[in-house]
Amino acid sequence: MITSTFVARTACLGGAAAIAAALVGAGTAAARVEGDKIILGSAISITGKYSQEGKNAKDGYDFAVKRINDAGGVKVNGKTYKFEVKYYDDESTPARTAQLLERLINQDGIKYVLGPYGSGPTKAAAPVTEKYKIPMVEAEGASRSLFTQGYRYMFAALSTSEQYLSPVVELAAELAKKHGKQPGDLKVAMSFENDPFSLDVRAGVMEEIKKYGMKIVVDDKMPRDLSDISATLTKIKAVKPDMILVSGHTKGAITATRQMKEMGVNAPIVAITHCESADLTGKFGAAAAGILCPTQWAETLKYKDGLYGTAMDYNNAFLKAHSDYKEVPYQVAQASAVIQIWADAFRRAQSFDTEKLRDALSATDMETFYGRIKFSPAGNNIGKPMVLRQVQNDKYVVVAPLKYAADPVEFPRTVAQR
Repeated sequence: MITSTFVARTACLGGAAAIAAALVGAGTAAARVEGDKIILGSAISITGKYSQEGKNAKDGYDFAVKRINDAGGVKVNGKTYKFEVKYYDDESTPARTAQLLERLINQDGIKYVLGPYGSGPTKAAAPVTEKYKIPMVEAEGASRSLFTQGYRYMFAALSTSEQYLSPVVELAAELAKKHGKQPGDLKVAMSFENDPFSLDVRAGVMEEIKKYGMKIVVDDKMPRDLSDISATLTKIKAVKPDMILVSGHTKGAITATRQMKEMGVNAPIVAITHCESADLTGKFGAAAAGILCPTQWAETLKYKDGLYGTAMDYNNAFLKAHSDYKEVPYQVAQASAVIQIWADAFRRAQSFDTEKLRDALSATDMETFYGRIKFSPAGNNIGKPMVLRQVQNDKYVVVAPLKYAADPVEFPRTVAQR
């Protein structure tokens, strides 16, 4: 059975003008449920600067769709249905995301939406789904500002972005005390992409830094194309910080790790977002050792459900199905969790009505291989924490918080740079 449909935007839409033209006078071309299929829709980054993360999310969606369909699908009012997903490529551009969601809703008749990749595209998507009162469950937009707008139809499986690197600051304070230093004496160097996600990551970091009275010695924005931060790294090398913090999605993680290696830049603590999707161990080997990586999910966590079993069972099943992955990025896992959330909502609502499904989603409280899913009134998941992994022996191992740790943190970071 076909479980997903991908339509290349450039091939099928011919640009923004074609979208606008197509929407004029367009009726509903497809129902939200066709025969025994429930059609979900997503505008996601197949091309553009977030293409790797978009691939991760799409692979996670498709893996869960197949798993649920193979397990018998979803039963609504005594009839069994299978999921199918219709995709468009938003080219990593928020304006495209909004345009394509209009197309999915108005032309393709989609009534159930999967989120795009990234906080920027999700910020563009939410007003559209809100306008049409279409429920959207998203996995990849973590900016906390998404959950301060009063949206009623958006729900997120993941923890919000201010939690990504703030645990690193807390860990640094603990390690400083353990080694006879005052947290307030620590020097911090930072480089962040100028996008909603990374700016929220920075906001969370700033709150923790202020709490401990640490000193910020470098606080730079990454260039738009994320291809060169050598000027920032030159400043960092000169001031010898105790901690380096970087957030720039996959491309920013690759750039930072590569240029730190080339320039011999290091610190006792180095933390970077999106390590796994950037494949830092595969690309840089020993030069990635000791880097701390915030993650929404890890295969060693003690989460489990009736569909996959444990987090490790999910991890192994996905790797078996996708030999192109060496590790399972958390973006994959949380996308799969979104499909489970939709399946659970259909089972409890026993309806295809979007308002009844919205109410069912709002009442979600479930245990999954990805962790607990419980939505706040704002739509963000308050059921699970962020954890920190560290690259040790070419593996990503959970080191904090202590209650989730699989291995002790290696401190200070020591790595041959050249």
